[in-house]
Amino acid sequence: MTAAENTEKTPMDGAPKIDFDRFRPTRSSVQRRKSMDIFMWVLIALAFIIACVPLVSLLWTTIVNGIKRLNLNFLTYNMTGVVGGSQTPSGGYGGVLHAIIGTLEITAGAMVISIPIGLMCAVYLVEYANRSKLATTISLLVDVMSGIPSIVAGLFAFSMFTILLGPGTINGFEGSVALSLLMLPTVVKSSEEMLKIVPNDLREASLALGVTKQRTITKIVLRTALPGIVSGAILAIARVIGETAPLLMTAGYIVNTNVNLFSGQMTTLPVFVYQEYSKLSANCPPNAASTCVTTIPMERAWAAALVLIIVVLLLNLIGRIVAKVFAVKTDR
Repeated sequence: MTAAENTEKTPMDGAPKIDFDRFRPTRSSVQRRKSMDIFMWVLIALAFIIACVPLVSLLWTTIVNGIKRLNLNFLTYNMTGVVGGSQTPSGGYGGVLHAIIGTLEITAGAMVISIPIGLMCAVYLVEYANRSKLATTISLLVDVMSGIPSIVAGLFAFSMFTILLGPGTINGFEGSVALSLLMLPTVVKSSEEMLKIVPNDLREASLALGVTKQRTITKIVLRTALPGIVSGAILAIARVIGETAPLLMTAGYIVNTNVNLFSGQMTTLPVFVYQEYSKLSANCPPNAASTCVTTIPMERAWAAALVLIIVVLLLNLIGRIVAKVFAVKTDR
């Protein structure tokens, strides 16, 4: 064996040596990769900033304009006795107590209708349907419902209650029915996706222990998917809590407080904002020029919009807490 052949063999097993140096990237290649990495990082950061600009601008504008009129008097009084831009006997210029109560009750009614139905529909599609023709039809109808304009949902609810209870029927529950039609597709789709990502090993282990399918779904599958289901419900609430058009024709608008969801008109925050914005300015009598504010409708509209954002934020926080409390605990 020659000396040249000895240098090409490893001392351990006589196999040829591998020249790893030829796989080493060149300096220009490394520099090109670094440049591309920096470029993509800057591009992604710039896209994130651009996406945040509308959100930050919206929040900042709402806070700046809404904080002027947002006080305890505004939150604890309704619009009863408010005339023009004059000050009320309570010392304020009207409030949104009736709109807050109406928003919470009507949204709660929509949740009671849509979340159980949507969740049971998702359970059927994932756990029982097994890609049947009925499941395909239901999925198609849910997709179609997700594209229904909100005004159509309001017209449907108004027509249904007119047929059942007679012409001119307007109440908060009618608004809840209209909003539930808009919530239902979001609840079904989000719950369906969350149930699909639950590992089949959990289902098989539960069934192998002799647990019934119904108890497996309620105790294992739903508990595991609960955080995602709650997140989907929150998205559905955020989808409908700002709706105005369907509530104008189903729940109506009043200036006093109505706590009965099933009788009489109710006001919600979006409808309140719309009504105040449509006024643009208020009239002031000559003898009350010192205490009259001509721009009070716009100030009330901005303050009500800020209250609506705060309500949505609180609902999100409550939903996160509920999901964290009832989620499955894993030992680490």
